[in-house]
Amino acid sequence: MTTDNAQRIIGSTEYVEIAGIKNIPAKIDTGADSSAIWASDINMEADGTLVFSLFGKKSPLFTGKRIKTTDYRAKSIRSSHGDVQVRYRVKLPLELNGKNFETVFTLADRSRNNFPVLIGRRTIKGEFLVDTSKASVKPIHRPTTTIKLNQELKNNPQIFHHKYIKGKESK
Repeated sequence: MTTDNAQRIIGSTEYVEIAGIKNIPAKIDTGADSSAIWASDINMEADGTLVFSLFGKKSPLFTGKRIKTTDYRAKSIRSSHGDVQVRYRVKLPLELNGKNFETVFTLADRSRNNFPVLIGRRTIKGEFLVDTSKASVKPIHRPTTTIKLNQELKNNPQIFHHKYIKGKESK
């Protein structure tokens, strides 16, 4: 589906193809300025060539293929929590909703995130409109810790509050 100005409609989650790897679950995040991809084993060769693998060894998406590039930059990234990290930025081929183009990704350890790829505003600007009522990727199950936290909250809200909320305020 496209709009009058040929912008494609995408959901809040989409399957993408990056660097020949298909069916990668990605989160479309209009609150994020840039895009990020899970990278591992990031190294710098003596001649300045950046070498890395996409995803980690425990990921079903991991191919073991090493990507080498001299076309990279560094960027200081501030997370939504206010933490600052320095990351490499690289261009990678991306297929999103039938459109193929090259985009810039920061390389990050996204092993603890629900999605190994985050697509930010700069990647979709002018090309896509996001319909948050649509999601191509099925919901990811909540971590066991979240389920346990909510059970603890349900069992005794006052103890929960003092243990997790009130105790954090004084720090």
